[in-house]
Amino acid sequence: MAAASAFGLLPAAVTPADAQDAAGTGALKLADPKPFSFDALKAEAKAMAGQPYKPPMLPAHDIVQQLNYEQWGRITFNTDEALFAAGPGAFPVTFFHLGMFFAKSVDMLVVKDGLSREIVYDQAMFNIPADSPARQLPKGIGFAGFRVQEPRGGKLDWRHNDWAAFLGASYFRAIGELYQYGQSARGIAIDTAVADRPEEFPDFTKFYIETPAGDGDTITVYALLDGPSVTGAYRFLMTRGKGVTIEVEHTLHLRKDVERLGIAPLTTMYWYSETAKPTAIDWRPEVHDSDGLALWTGTGERLWRALNNPPRTTASAFSDVSPRGYGTLQRDRIFDHYVDGVYYDKRPSVWVEPLADWGHGAVQLIEIPTDDEIHDNIVAMWVPQEAAKAGNAYAFHYRQHWLAYEPFPAPLAKVTATRLGRGGQPGLPRPQGSRKFMVEFLGGPLETLPFGTVPEHVVTASRGTIGPYQITEAVADGVPGHWLTSFDLTVDGQDPVELRMYLKSGDKTLSETWLFQYHPF
Repeated sequence: MAAASAFGLLPAAVTPADAQDAAGTGALKLADPKPFSFDALKAEAKAMAGQPYKPPMLPAHDIVQQLNYEQWGRITFNTDEALFAAGPGAFPVTFFHLGMFFAKSVDMLVVKDGLSREIVYDQAMFNIPADSPARQLPKGIGFAGFRVQEPRGGKLDWRHNDWAAFLGASYFRAIGELYQYGQSARGIAIDTAVADRPEEFPDFTKFYIETPAGDGDTITVYALLDGPSVTGAYRFLMTRGKGVTIEVEHTLHLRKDVERLGIAPLTTMYWYSETAKPTAIDWRPEVHDSDGLALWTGTGERLWRALNNPPRTTASAFSDVSPRGYGTLQRDRIFDHYVDGVYYDKRPSVWVEPLADWGHGAVQLIEIPTDDEIHDNIVAMWVPQEAAKAGNAYAFHYRQHWLAYEPFPAPLAKVTATRLGRGGQPGLPRPQGSRKFMVEFLGGPLETLPFGTVPEHVVTASRGTIGPYQITEAVADGVPGHWLTSFDLTVDGQDPVELRMYLKSGDKTLSETWLFQYHPF
């Protein structure tokens, strides 16, 4: 229990070794068993919503604050102490230590046969340098989070490789099929980018890790969420396959009114790309975890919204009914476009697939200015149309796909790049207020166009004038189905312009619809 841990106290009792081994916990110290079920966790979350919010404890805060990023990084988990290190199941589970940036203690419990037992923190579980301030921490202080290691006997050494992690507030993430971490997901987003209202970051305060029944490729975790405005109960069914899929089922209860309630939020980073890059801002050609938001609407339309690093925080809403899915994707997979050893070319794309009818609402995209890659400045989430009032209850069920590309590709040409330049033509005076847009499309029906057929582009703008220069032509690289469309936009003022374009031939749609929010400068 986190509150007890804050005072350096151990739970009342520890189970004998034989009971621990039966649960696959080895030498871990466990508290007394208590009944557990997902229904009981839901009932607990509902009951908490009727009570005043109690902020989580910050145990031994003065010492924990000495564990800066460097000090914290020197503390590693002793994998011999991993949960399920010798089975059952394929995936050992290891734990994160507390530190300056992850100072809240989170309860970790293991579940077997309807009983849960809290895992008791012990310094012996971690490799702690002799001069580390962590050695001054009291017994039973608790953990910051956990991660799921690669399978024993797999192609990677499980002791040094993990594929899913839960750490900080309600954040979690997974690697995709290219074995690289990148963007994150959250359990919930509360009032993100709402004017005159601070964003709220509820916490997962308890994790219940279910003991696997066999050696399958799925591990189940339950979590209790608590925050000033919301409580919730979550179940995560996490499967390690080609990439990672995480099936999320949760119930929510609001303590307070919420202006922007974000369901299934994805958080990623976009600094700059080939679209627009200030001169000499950085030596790399591109820096981003994701380059676009893809949407599959309830009516079946496929949309691609290229991301921005805007001059000011912006919120875009894509209204929909019963959406089929959305995701923040990394489509640019060419290493030379990044030239960086942190492998932006391998960052996972994440697709959210609703497993129930979500009704009326909007996928909202929040874009926040950033001047560095350390800031996650992009949020995409589903916001229900109904006002989020105190006392409301919600139930959502969806699946996340952590892959290289979207899991349900459309049979249409895809947008592969968005580029901006000066309007007009070389050798002629460049008109004031004119900007040239060049959009690349690839694949789909473009690959099988009859010789001599040129696609028609259909472009609209929320304001300004399109033209006079517009052209669609095949890219001269010998790649079948690789086309480029360019057009000029002339606009006055600095208010954003919403652009929309797609390719067609006759009455046949050839491409997904390209969307872009242009900020004149």
